[in-house]
Amino acid sequence: MLQYQQASMLPTEANVYAQVIDIYARDRAVRLGKKLHAHLIINGFARSTVIASKLIAMYTECGTLSLARKLFEKIPATNGRRWIALIGTCARCGFHKEALSVFSEMQKEGLKPDVFVIPSVLKACGHLCDLKTGNKMHGLILKCSFELDAFVSSALIDMYSKCGRVEEARKIFDGMLKKDLVALNAIVSGYAQQGLAKDALILVESMRMMNMKTNVITWNTLIAGFSKEGDRATVSEIFRMMTAYGFEPDVVSWTSLISGFVQNFRHEEAIHTFKQMLNHGFCPTSVTISSLLPACATAARVRLGKELHSCGLVIGVGEDIYVRSALVDMYSKCGFIYEAEAIFYQMPVKNTVTLNSMIFGYANHGYHDKAIELFREADGTGKLDHLTFTAVLTACCHAGDIELGQSLFKIMKEKYKIDPRLEHYACMVDLLGRAGELDEAYAMIRTMPIEPDLFVWGALLAACRNHRHENLAKVAVKHLRELEPEGAGNRLLLSSLYADAGEWGKVERVKRMLKRRKLRKFTGCSWINSV
Repeated sequence: MLQYQQASMLPTEANVYAQVIDIYARDRAVRLGKKLHAHLIINGFARSTVIASKLIAMYTECGTLSLARKLFEKIPATNGRRWIALIGTCARCGFHKEALSVFSEMQKEGLKPDVFVIPSVLKACGHLCDLKTGNKMHGLILKCSFELDAFVSSALIDMYSKCGRVEEARKIFDGMLKKDLVALNAIVSGYAQQGLAKDALILVESMRMMNMKTNVITWNTLIAGFSKEGDRATVSEIFRMMTAYGFEPDVVSWTSLISGFVQNFRHEEAIHTFKQMLNHGFCPTSVTISSLLPACATAARVRLGKELHSCGLVIGVGEDIYVRSALVDMYSKCGFIYEAEAIFYQMPVKNTVTLNSMIFGYANHGYHDKAIELFREADGTGKLDHLTFTAVLTACCHAGDIELGQSLFKIMKEKYKIDPRLEHYACMVDLLGRAGELDEAYAMIRTMPIEPDLFVWGALLAACRNHRHENLAKVAVKHLRELEPEGAGNRLLLSSLYADAGEWGKVERVKRMLKRRKLRKFTGCSWINSV
């Protein structure tokens, strides 16, 4: 093992190397980073703990965790900087499970966490909604008297907010002897994330009356919160207040507004706001483009999607992982599966969102084998989540592969510890129903630990119609009537089943009932947009 040296001040040459490593990390230039690492080993600078920590951070930010881990293992376990580097970078780059795993190793080594490690661990807990670990960390903070540290308190507020415990977050904020802007922004963000934007605005106004200064982040968070709730009037008022208090709306302000419209399915308003942003002289960022692309996908605006793709390439964000993930999703949903596939396989680093978009794309375009093959390639990478299983189960449904579907459903619960959601049960009922296993599908519904929804019963009804199972169809319609009293579609599906069976008297009774209750099925329509 190399003897790593701690240095409070690096020599001038080493400072330059440290800056170059930061640049390579920022640009995700892992190949150049490897060459520099080799050079540093030869000239001896790689033995410096500071340089080694920078390299660990670079490899992690480039998504090459195995290389970061290999270098991490070469530094003595008692060296605190190596733990700070790996845990901090994992949490910052989205490798939250890995961050908690490394922290667990640190505790097993008997090392005590400090105020540099704890905020990173809390960040990971927040993103994973791991309230159990978060509560343990809170206890550790109180035990070590770290609650007076502003960054620790802010990280606690953020963790509780992300876990849906805004009341706990507010208690910590109110208990702070000296409230600062970081803590204020953390609690405002918590309120906004939980749909309590009005409470956030009241808090900001009360803090301003106590002479606490705000910044542009505070106002952008409020804009994001009210945009998410679809409250355009208040958003306009916040824009006005922002200017009155000396803060000019920036590209983040506009992006927050666009993102809010997209989340509320107000796609045309999102597109109009994007054009307004351009007219005000703001250049879009990778976040702006990745926020607007879902609107293009849902509204079938593939031409605008292609323009955004070109825009991303021109402004230098075409390689951004979130932009590329959104492009894969947009092209696949708009029917351009080959373009989506080309972008997907050109990506040097892929995340869970990218993987899910591609599997869904393959499944919805009839490439079931490709969807299942891609899932198998990703199995064991740690990138699978509940949506990945929804996507691959959808592929199994379309392929009619009942054995594989049942196997994946079991793996999801036993290997990945993912509790099945309603969409997973709907896929399984659909899969069993298509195969004619209606009794097994109904048995699964009856043993579900959660209440079946419209999609679960709808999948059973559709299968009953295809296999002419009148008795089970009546059961499904009964439940659908309770869940959707004004819905006519499911009753019409039952009417079609009666018609297929030649029971015209029952067909007439269903239609009379629909007419008496003034229930009607909305006419379907297709949206065609020129490319």
